[in-house]
Amino acid sequence: MTPSWLLINSQSGSNSETALDALHNCCSRNGFAIEREIVFPEEDLPTREELENANISRLAVFTGDGTLNGAITGLYGWGGEVLALPGGTMNLLCHRLHGDADLDTIIERMASGAFRRVRPLVARCEKGDALADLLAGPGTAWADVREAMRDFDLPGMAEGMGEALAETTGGPTVQCVEPARGRRAGYPLMELTPGHRGLLLDAYHAEDIGEFLQQGFALLRRKFREGPHTRLGLEDMFTLQTVDNSPLHVLLDGEPATLSARASIEVAACEVDLLATAHGF
Repeated sequence: MTPSWLLINSQSGSNSETALDALHNCCSRNGFAIEREIVFPEEDLPTREELENANISRLAVFTGDGTLNGAITGLYGWGGEVLALPGGTMNLLCHRLHGDADLDTIIERMASGAFRRVRPLVARCEKGDALADLLAGPGTAWADVREAMRDFDLPGMAEGMGEALAETTGGPTVQCVEPARGRRAGYPLMELTPGHRGLLLDAYHAEDIGEFLQQGFALLRRKFREGPHTRLGLEDMFTLQTVDNSPLHVLLDGEPATLSARASIEVAACEVDLLATAHGF
């Protein structure tokens, strides 16, 4: 198979020593040649120039969605191909590209030639692209609690949960203003999911403290779809706005960013080839 570099993240959900051993064994069994292993964040993400100078045309990435986003968008314009492997907690991009296949199945499909180079649609905003999902609104404050959980920071968790609940219940809600959809009072959380038909917009809401807590814990597990929500549309572009014209807080594949109070999100093609093994892609 094509010689590859492998990018891993020692802090991702599935990057245990056992999981990495299983990955290396699977690659060896299937003739997947790894010429170099890069450990992020101890090492920098590989650049287009590094890969070109080393004559490497494939980068395999065994990380969570956030690091996958940074690695892929940082390689825009590169002529090679990126293989996303499920090395995080939710692995939303991997589900887009490979369906429900596990690591062994993905590598076996690659070895048999059952894959294609694709450039999937992404959600593009002023601060970058989301390859799997973009979350907007005060409910994104729960991401800080998730980071404290990852670091086993119990005091930080306790403090963060209180702050996140206060922000979710009292922070400036977000409206969909173009096209005008949903409640004029806005929502504490909106999700935009790119797919081959455009951007899917879901609005999440809660009516009491219990539901807000339920929604917050769903966010911690990145299973926010379990919370009460309303589907607002499927379009190529949505414009969101905070009700008080304060900056709009978002998560791009789980990574925080701040947009203008009125921000447009549109579909655009990914600017580097990804490898997909799912039939339904």
